[in-house]
Amino acid sequence: MYSFAIHPNPLPYVMSLDARSVDAIDTVVIHCTELPDLATAREYGERALYDSGTGNSGHYYIDRDGRIEEYVAPARVAHHTKGWNPRSIGIELVNTGRYPDWLDSRHQSMNEPYSEIQITALIALLQWLSSQFEGLTQIAGHEDLDRGEVEASDNADLHVRRKLDPGPMFPWEKVLGAIHLRRL
Repeated sequence: MYSFAIHPNPLPYVMSLDARSVDAIDTVVIHCTELPDLATAREYGERALYDSGTGNSGHYYIDRDGRIEEYVAPARVAHHTKGWNPRSIGIELVNTGRYPDWLDSRHQSMNEPYSEIQITALIALLQWLSSQFEGLTQIAGHEDLDRGEVEASDNADLHVRRKLDPGPMFPWEKVLGAIHLRRL
């Protein structure tokens, strides 16, 4: 049986992220890290990319073994999905995705399955979040909200999607059947 636990592991700049009322939260965005492991995802999350000294990250990260880490508390705005950050919670699932050739037109398949324990942990987290935030009503994949294309890294004449996560291996039917959020 899965033992639900959230392990706080705040990013160094978390207090520099904008505060928000949790009443503003109505959406969960599911991502995959497109990185080899949680340690590498942490390194990427700690990178300061903005003048504020903050970077890009989700709120929660779920490792392949089902461990849930909270990098950013929901009362702070994390930078995970352009245009959706003030109203959403970002959940990152550790998965290689297209790593390390994210934008190479010859490497656009995402074929690593999500582990059962990882999906069990995600469902438990989503159920808990729904019980904590009354306004939380909807869920989306990053790929649903960011449909932009960029030049392929291997051929400037070709374009590829910026974001494909959580990708075709994500079990939407199973997840949606276990929660009370509607998919955008």
